[in-house]
Amino acid sequence: MKNRNTHSAVQYRRMTADDLPAVHKLSLSVLWPHRLEDWKFIKELGEGIVAETESGIVGTIMCWVHGPNYASLGMTIVSPDHRREGIANELLSRILREAGDRTILLHTNASGVQFAEHAGFVQNGWVHQHQGSVFRAPFVALGAGERIRPIGPRDEAALADMASRSTGMPRATVIKHLLDAGDAVAIDRYGELVAFAALRKFGHGYVIGPVVAPDAERAKALIAHWAGTHAGAFVRVDVPLSSGLSPWLTEMGLVQVEETVHAMVRGEPPRPDPAITRYALLSQSLG
Repeated sequence: MKNRNTHSAVQYRRMTADDLPAVHKLSLSVLWPHRLEDWKFIKELGEGIVAETESGIVGTIMCWVHGPNYASLGMTIVSPDHRREGIANELLSRILREAGDRTILLHTNASGVQFAEHAGFVQNGWVHQHQGSVFRAPFVALGAGERIRPIGPRDEAALADMASRSTGMPRATVIKHLLDAGDAVAIDRYGELVAFAALRKFGHGYVIGPVVAPDAERAKALIAHWAGTHAGAFVRVDVPLSSGLSPWLTEMGLVQVEETVHAMVRGEPPRPDPAITRYALLSQSLG
């Protein structure tokens, strides 16, 4: 990637691991909750571009590749002191070239929709962010022969298969990285895994996701398990509007915050397996 100026005081280059303290500081300046450890988690899975001036890094964007046909974008930040200078447009243009001909997914708030549409993205869904502290998680009954159990080393392939089918994209690399960084439990039915949910530290507490299940009741059972295990802690979960879980999460104490997030796509959307559903995202950046 060449370093060239599109603004007299700004240079663009690939993000490196050494940039993480600076980009973390930038995200704090716009009130994002990410810890330095959260930046490390996502950087190890993807590539980024930074915009830099003599004073330091003033803009970021990242891309994560999901096999030969799909990618997702996120972590688009421009310092408040350098907005309206074309930095966001240049960052997006460069990262789109990196992604090539892949279908590209992103999540954005209402203020970013027009910006994404100008780059060829169209709306294909919505996401609700829920967070809060649950002091008493509801009981959700499981079916006959079902139990919630921790994930073991031999379960990784089954989780990757469920995650891939629920999104319509390869997810083995993401799941492997997630299991190294967090914890996961699954619903086991007579020795067969039928659903799972992960939890990891994030921001001010924990994030639950992804949650992958064949139906909403099993998804609820998994979310309630993690919420009960970490009763009183700050917990976040991002759910597609289509999941139908928002009213239940709000009743449990995980209230919807901010505005609805727009899910957008550039290219042919992936085709998930209708037999299994992603009820909660790993993250808005990684899907």
